[in-house]
Amino acid sequence: MKFIVFGLGHFGKSLAFKLTELGHEVIGADNDMKKVEQFKDEITHTVCLDATDKNAVASLPLKDAHAVIVAIGEDEASSLLTTAVLKQFEIKRIIARVVSDLQQTVLEAMKIEEFIMPEEESAERLAVKLVNLNIVDSFKISEKYSIVETKVPKRYVGKTLIEADLTNQYQVIILTTIKVKEEIVKGVAKVTKEASGIATSHTRLEEGDILVIFGEMENINKLIDA
Repeated sequence: MKFIVFGLGHFGKSLAFKLTELGHEVIGADNDMKKVEQFKDEITHTVCLDATDKNAVASLPLKDAHAVIVAIGEDEASSLLTTAVLKQFEIKRIIARVVSDLQQTVLEAMKIEEFIMPEEESAERLAVKLVNLNIVDSFKISEKYSIVETKVPKRYVGKTLIEADLTNQYQVIILTTIKVKEEIVKGVAKVTKEASGIATSHTRLEEGDILVIFGEMENINKLIDA
């Protein structure tokens, strides 16, 4: 997969490093040549450019990118201008970093639907979600093991855990399932999540459920891709 990351500050560089480490092609862009030179051996490609300059941005393979991430955080104005420039191109997916409610309000007005809040989301967790769209969230327990939230694969919908036999097939443990509900509160749609308790062999997997899985990422990915 191919990703473009604008802004190589602490969060942007960490995200670009992790995506590169996972084996994906990453273009890291920043207007600071020192950062571009410093990180050129850690990121697939680095380029120095002004992300608010439409002609400069147009030189990048935007249409080929699976996602373009605006990780600029220090300068809200530059972040908003960069996003505005990107909206002029046919890009599959734009994800913007936000550092204030006002900035998010402006981005929502631009029809941006995905946001990064670094205080709540680590670069590593975001990298995992970018690479696999079925992953809702993830938490790394150790170098070897993680806990991942993912949508129930279609082939297992309607089965109980004993029928799906996920533990024996993929060497993972299903901790629980989560029901996602959407309610209208005072005219506003509100999404809530409710865990069904500790999973048992009789827990039935239903469409729209989220599985909470413990195991090695390699095995978890095999389950998701099945």
